[in-house]
Amino acid sequence: MKNIVKNLLSLRDEKNAAGGLDKLEKRKKSGKMTALERVQYLFDPGTFVELQGYMMHRSSNFGLDKKYYYGDGVITGYGKINDRTVYIYSQDFTVLGGSLGEMHAKKIVNVQDLAVKAGAPIIGINDSGGARIQEGINSLAGYGDIFYRNTISSGVIPQISVIMGPCAGGAVYSPGITDFIFMVNGESHMFVTGPEVIKAVNKIGRAHV
Repeated sequence: MKNIVKNLLSLRDEKNAAGGLDKLEKRKKSGKMTALERVQYLFDPGTFVELQGYMMHRSSNFGLDKKYYYGDGVITGYGKINDRTVYIYSQDFTVLGGSLGEMHAKKIVNVQDLAVKAGAPIIGINDSGGARIQEGINSLAGYGDIFYRNTISSGVIPQISVIMGPCAGGAVYSPGITDFIFMVNGESHMFVTGPEVIKAVNKIGRAHV
C-alpha cells in the first residue's frame, strides 16, 4: 500500500511539474504564475477539482513520441468563486508553448459541455501559441469543436476569456466569440497569426501573381 501511495504522489508531482521544473522556475523568476497557480489563486481555497489531469496526447509525429506531459498542456476542472460554481480551463505555456492538440482540445470541450449542463459560467485562461503543428488536422478539428461550443453556449452561460500571454490563431478566435475578454497590460497580445506566417503567405501570393 505504501508503494502504491508513493507512486501516486510521484505521478502527481510529475503532472504538476508540467513542462519541467526548470521552465516553471523560469516563469516564476519572470514574475508570472504557473497555470496551476492561476487556478488556485482564482478559486475559493480548497474547492477546485481538477478533471482529466493525467490525459496525454497520442501523436507520434515530429518527435512527439518522445515528449509526453500529463495533462497535455491544459488544466481543467471546476470549483467555487465567491461560493458560486464555475468551470475553468487554464493553458500551460511551459508544455509545448500551450499549443492545442487533440487531447488538449478534448479536455476543454469536456468542461464546456459540463458548464452548459450545470448552467454555470466558464473561464478560459489563454496562454497559447495556437494549434499544435505536430498534430496537424487533429489540432484544427479540436478548435472547431471548441468554437462550436462557444457559439451554442452564447446567451446560455457566461463565457469569460483571460489573455495571459502572447496568443495566436485559435487561441484568439475562441476568446473573440466569448462574452468578456480580460487582458494584462504589457503581457497580453492577440494575433490572428504570427508575422512569419504572413510573410510566407505574402511571398507565395506574389509568386502566383
